[in-house]
Amino acid sequence: MPAALVTAALLTARAYSPVIAPLLTILPRDPVLPPPEALQAVLVGSGNAVDHLPAAYRRLRLLAVGDATAARARRAGHAEVSSAAANAARLAVLAGETLDPAGKPLLLAVGEGQGTGLEAALIARGFHVLRRAVYTTAAAASLPAAARAALAAPEEPLLRPISRPLSEGQTLRAGLFFSAETARVFRTLVTAEGLTDRLGAIVALAISAGTAAELRPLPWREVREAPHPNQEALLALLP
Repeated sequence: MPAALVTAALLTARAYSPVIAPLLTILPRDPVLPPPEALQAVLVGSGNAVDHLPAAYRRLRLLAVGDATAARARRAGHAEVSSAAANAARLAVLAGETLDPAGKPLLLAVGEGQGTGLEAALIARGFHVLRRAVYTTAAAASLPAAARAALAAPEEPLLRPISRPLSEGQTLRAGLFFSAETARVFRTLVTAEGLTDRLGAIVALAISAGTAAELRPLPWREVREAPHPNQEALLALLP
């Protein structure tokens, strides 16, 4: 949950009172990966993929989908890192601009079931792509207790996306969603637990169009979509 703790610290610095609600558990996989010397570069679509790459791949050039993922790669010890600063479509463009389609294959490190669109875009540009799932996710079976309590609190708006219980008189003012998968799990759980009627006073903040699409079927007060798929743009939407 390190990324969530960083976000919580940023919210606290802005005088908000965050409640963290983990809806996905990241689990490692043990894929058969090509040797580093057989590759031209590594492409990653998330920080989770960075965390699950073996150390031997740190000497390869790494292309990241966004600045936060690129920063995470540098902290992990990757020396040559480039950021698409946007999304998977832009990452394919960056690969086309900076890598050689006639060169060695690209390792596309992703979560299980992810990256098919990016793989297709890279193949269309002439690259030989080796897509490998280096991690998987497990969805929560129920809403975290703190989230459930926050949603059930009397309506008197403050903030929260959803470890700490709300103080008396505080209620959720906003929910922050950093992936379409997280939004999809939340939608499933909040519906199953009969709490959708508690969303009417809450603003949902989505990091991308895909995330917003997963949230819009719920009766939020409003769904706001970040103009750029990064944390800074998302936090700028806070009510």
